[in-house]
Amino acid sequence: MDSRPRSDRPADPRPLRVMVVDDHPMWRDAVARDLAEAGLEVVATAGDGAKAVRVAPAARPTVAVLDLQLPDMSGVEVTRRLLAAAEPPRILILSASGERADVLEAVKAGATGYLVKSAGREELLDAVRRVHSGEAVYTAGLAGLVLGEYRRMAAEPGTRADSAAAPSLTPRETEVLRQVAKGLGYKQIAERLSISHRTVQNHVQNTLNKLHLHNRVELARYAIDRGLDADG
Repeated sequence: MDSRPRSDRPADPRPLRVMVVDDHPMWRDAVARDLAEAGLEVVATAGDGAKAVRVAPAARPTVAVLDLQLPDMSGVEVTRRLLAAAEPPRILILSASGERADVLEAVKAGATGYLVKSAGREELLDAVRRVHSGEAVYTAGLAGLVLGEYRRMAAEPGTRADSAAAPSLTPRETEVLRQVAKGLGYKQIAERLSISHRTVQNHVQNTLNKLHLHNRVELARYAIDRGLDADG
């Protein structure tokens, strides 16, 4: 599974706790069972958006595995509501749809990862762990779709930001940002720049703080707006 770009807040210090939201009981139970058998703590399940939003504050999941098609509201709306909480979970969309519009709408709402339901058990387990740790994980091909949309938007007249007004970044932060714009993950950036994985995370977090951005999806868009994804 190609899982680039990788992004979001720094690693959550809380223990991994998962909520599974899907309106198909057999699928919901199967996902919850796979997670539990792998040693992950499943703290809640829900068959509709209203229940997910209602139980999340007490269950305090750190990751919500969320279907897009729910009977009462869209998964995108559930994403927005969960992320508005005092202790928001990261959102991993697990959907039958790999359509461009669905993916982009979910990411723009704040979803950290997006998998299609054809993903295997190990792919799902890996994605949940990585989303919890602060990476944005996508089914193969979808990361390129998201970055491609940001590049398209950056190419539109009047959308490129004025770099002169940008906060000052160190040379190393700028170089890490350049690699983020190219869709590389933490490990790939660390190898390319001959620095540690932790150092990459620190540079990313410092850059997010300086730019007042919330996650590495926004950071990638910021970098692409400034042409930092170009070779050079």
